[in-house]
Amino acid sequence: MASSTPDPAPAADDPTAGEPAARPVAGDPAAAPGAAAAPALVAPISLAEQVARTRSGERSLDDAIAESIARLDQANPQIRAVLPDPRRRERLDAEARSLENAHPDPARRPPLYGAIVLIKDIINVDRMPTRAGSAVPPESFSGPEAEAVRRLRSAGALILGKSVTTEFAYFAPGATANPHDLQRTPGGSSSGSAAAVAAGIAPLALGSQTVGSVIRPAAFCGVVGFKPSFDRIPTDGVLMYSPSVDHLGLFTRAVDDAILAAKALLTGWRQGEDAEAPKPRIGIPTGPYLEQASKPAQRALQHAADKLRAAGLDVQPTPALADIADINQLHRDLATREFALQHEDRYRRYGAMFRPESAALYLAGLQLSDEQARAGRQSRIDLRQRLHQHMDRAQIDLWLSPAAKGPAPKGLHSTGDPAMNLPWTHAGMPVISIPIPPTRKRLPQALQLTGRFGHDETLLAQAKHIESALS
Repeated sequence: MASSTPDPAPAADDPTAGEPAARPVAGDPAAAPGAAAAPALVAPISLAEQVARTRSGERSLDDAIAESIARLDQANPQIRAVLPDPRRRERLDAEARSLENAHPDPARRPPLYGAIVLIKDIINVDRMPTRAGSAVPPESFSGPEAEAVRRLRSAGALILGKSVTTEFAYFAPGATANPHDLQRTPGGSSSGSAAAVAAGIAPLALGSQTVGSVIRPAAFCGVVGFKPSFDRIPTDGVLMYSPSVDHLGLFTRAVDDAILAAKALLTGWRQGEDAEAPKPRIGIPTGPYLEQASKPAQRALQHAADKLRAAGLDVQPTPALADIADINQLHRDLATREFALQHEDRYRRYGAMFRPESAALYLAGLQLSDEQARAGRQSRIDLRQRLHQHMDRAQIDLWLSPAAKGPAPKGLHSTGDPAMNLPWTHAGMPVISIPIPPTRKRLPQALQLTGRFGHDETLLAQAKHIESALS
């Protein structure tokens, strides 16, 4: 059945649908998705700077909105990261007036006052349909606004719109291209969020991760991606892939920006833990897990480790994850089984509208048992405990590893391999990606830092040490 399922992708997730000038033109290499990107497409902006100016009144909300929409109009026809919204400016103007009226005193404005934010299109936002990168009717995904979005609004953020996702946050890619090279994938499933932050359309975007859908796109697009500990950001109001391992996460330009956003989004932020974090001791998980990375990624990791040692940080090889093949299988079985359960009613009604990749995943999930899913759930806890024990024995604070198997691969037909992200997601531990200097091909690569479960504040503070040492 999967092989005969129609592929409705262009109508479902092309942000330029209905805008002929923004579409690739057959036979015109300059207009095709494979055309190389202009350097001006890569222009991430600082969340902290944007918020400081709007909170103080140095810059009006009107100016912040106008600049963001101008950048959207300039970059989005090429990278196709943000979904269309015919009432975008009208809606944002109304939200800005409401925000100004609620907070007239600059000294008492909330921490993200005037922040321009994008939301991955599996997350419900009031007055915006959720399409999940699919031709399935949006009514299938409707529901109350997500708690994460409500937290952003409460902190003073303005929602620019929805960002493109792969269908149902799986592998069927959307229309988005990588701002660094339009011939290459931005990663997935949070493709639009990562690409839009890299292009400077917004300084903050929400994404989600079931395997590597925050950290990998951040690495490919050269921005910071942060996936907190499991359940530190609530997932209600989100179209779930696998409730046992789904995380919400975020994209920003720098670690300071990620900290600013995390304080508004994470449940139970422990003020002060980040300020008290010691200089980190770092372990590199050597063995079969690390051997999954490409030679360029391993060389980049070694070069970064040398720089960190030169900056006075303790970096040591620490054998771990020798059973990565088993971990990979347990995670895949759990997520695949839960995907089928999540979409059972939807497939019954709209299965012909599923893209082939999603239909095949659904059918594969039906072949797995609830017992296999239970084994996967238990293995999450077991893996987390084992990784913490490794950290205790080696006296390390963080794991350091490649954020992806290598730079973004060519082509928009796939989103890359999430193998480097899988064990940390399975264990539910907090992870942040930090860009490192580009390769000779001028494509971004990144490190991922993994901290102890529940200690996101410490991880983020220690990531600042790493970012500083690398820069």
